[in-house]
Amino acid sequence: MRVLVTTAVPAERDAVAAAFTTPGPASASAHTVPGAVLSRVALPAPSGGGDHLVLDLLAGGVGPAAAAASTAAALTAATLNGEPYDVVVSAGIGGGFQPDAPVGSLVLADEITVADLGAETTETAGAAGATGATETPEIAETAHGFIPVTELGFGTVTHRPPNSLVREIAAVTGARQGSVLTVSTVTGSAARAVELRRRHPRALAEAMEGFGVAEAASAHGVPVLEIRAVSNPVGPRDRAAWRIGEALAALTGAFGKLAPVLESWNPHDLTH
Repeated sequence: MRVLVTTAVPAERDAVAAAFTTPGPASASAHTVPGAVLSRVALPAPSGGGDHLVLDLLAGGVGPAAAAASTAAALTAATLNGEPYDVVVSAGIGGGFQPDAPVGSLVLADEITVADLGAETTETAGAAGATGATETPEIAETAHGFIPVTELGFGTVTHRPPNSLVREIAAVTGARQGSVLTVSTVTGSAARAVELRRRHPRALAEAMEGFGVAEAASAHGVPVLEIRAVSNPVGPRDRAAWRIGEALAALTGAFGKLAPVLESWNPHDLTH
């Protein structure tokens, strides 16, 4: 089983690596492919049988464009070398929509959705929002009209990870399942947090790379996951409330529990 894990920055990559390399029998090495530098962690085959697990860890850059480009480069190189990946994981820290995803919790995407790819309009969404409920004056005042790119006749806005794998990982990690939004500009106001949750009522977290990683994986026909450790609430920027160290530790803990699930999962089981 070969897994590509894409994070935005080295601190997130190192938090993932820490789950396997200190201490333990895993071996780690670095290698370069055109357009990407990978840290490889190889775990010994499980004693009871199963696939040998290899994880390539990539700090691919901040934002969906950088994440897509670096992930695509790694996927292409692996295919050309005759060692294609079985799964791609977008991993890191992110903001959590309160109160459903508190700081320090884990969120596992059952939908990876880009929240700001489309067109603004001068009209609001109407009397009924995405939840089907009548808008309050406060929500109507903050909600801008927005048309997703799919309604303009182009592309896609959502990728869905394999249900069976999401269920198994959630069971072993305790992660909350829901939509993870990809944004190019991190939310910094209560008004935008309200608007995003109105348009995406199942959203639990926002980050900046998941959809880019998912686009690259989809182009190569490889299933994708996204897991986020919540470092801050979505809303007004309050650096004093950020808990980056706590979130990175939660990310390490999550990946420490993933190896048996990934080793036993059948990558051809994409129907459940």
